[in-house]
Amino acid sequence: MAIFLNSDSKIIVQGMTGAEGMKHTQRMLAGGSNIVGGVNPRKAGETVEVEGKSLPVFGTVAEAMSATGANVSVIFVPPAFAKQAIVEAIDAEIPLAVAITEGIPVHDSASAWAYNVEKGLKTRLIGPNCPGIISPGESNAGITPWNITGKGPIGLVSKSGTLTYQMMFELRDIGFTTGIGIGGDPVIGTTHIDALEAFENDPETKAIVLIGEIGGDSEEKAAEYISKHVTKPVVAYVAGFTAPEGKTMGHAGAIVSGSAGTAQGKKEAFEAVGVKVGKTPSETATLMRDIIANL
Repeated sequence: MAIFLNSDSKIIVQGMTGAEGMKHTQRMLAGGSNIVGGVNPRKAGETVEVEGKSLPVFGTVAEAMSATGANVSVIFVPPAFAKQAIVEAIDAEIPLAVAITEGIPVHDSASAWAYNVEKGLKTRLIGPNCPGIISPGESNAGITPWNITGKGPIGLVSKSGTLTYQMMFELRDIGFTTGIGIGGDPVIGTTHIDALEAFENDPETKAIVLIGEIGGDSEEKAAEYISKHVTKPVVAYVAGFTAPEGKTMGHAGAIVSGSAGTAQGKKEAFEAVGVKVGKTPSETATLMRDIIANL
């Protein structure tokens, strides 16, 4: 099994005809994802040839879903229009929307998420500012390289895109059920806890890697959740041990104030509930290898 995304997923791409959308549509198709169409109101009715496949372009997400049976949308829409694209996906009640776009104003992300809550959370939103979700050997909705890892028993949830790729590559010989990049913005859809809950309930996921970073309290909340609800072994890595206090790093959410949001504080929160924390991504991978070897 995989969580949220599998071989039955039918994917549409909002913004498919743009440069980024087209490039990653090609890559997703090359990796075996079932892309069934794209959305661009200005090019509705056209057909685009991608990787030897004719993909129809629709005016709206609802039209695309009706015509193709799509149940996943990947959003490659410029920041100024991304909120509108996310809201459109929510209005269509598509089960999974993956917002890759970086640089969406925080107010727009907050507004879109509030709208999703108001509508009853019928759409699972991953992102924004994230690499998306990949279930190796089954499907890839986003920009994670499909050929860096294989299928296996590890679940991965990460705030960082590049660290998602590194961890999947380091443990490629063991493999993953699903890897989710949730994004590091202050307001995101799917959280560490959402992923932990899904991995806990997935019989094929035997162990979990969690990657966090300085700023906010997502990791502290995840640690508390693990102590109460997760029976599977978890290892963690927290990026940002060398960050100077008070400085905003990388992702917009990574703001450090006192002990709240520091890498050390997050490390201590995890260790207090029995989660081993690697000093580096490679050490974290080694911790996971030890766990898998002893399962």
